[in-house]
Amino acid sequence: MAQVRQFPDPRLLEILPGGREPGRRWVVRYRGFVPLPQPDLTWLVRPERSPMGVLPFRTPANSLDDVKALVDWRLNQAA
Repeated sequence: MAQVRQFPDPRLLEILPGGREPGRRWVVRYRGFVPLPQPDLTWLVRPERSPMGVLPFRTPANSLDDVKALVDWRLNQAA
């Protein structure tokens, strides 16, 4: 299940859901990974902690659901 946390970088407010609303900054944690939206509209997906079973990766996925599906696929490939 995804968890929502505060995100300190104000540059990313434009591409996050609810980002234009003041005081609403989000970070999603999903299955041990943190997908971080990038200014070029890609996602950087990093493991929360080491040792890493799956290395960090970038994805041009359009939505957070696409990123979650890619994380699931990569975890299944690593198993």
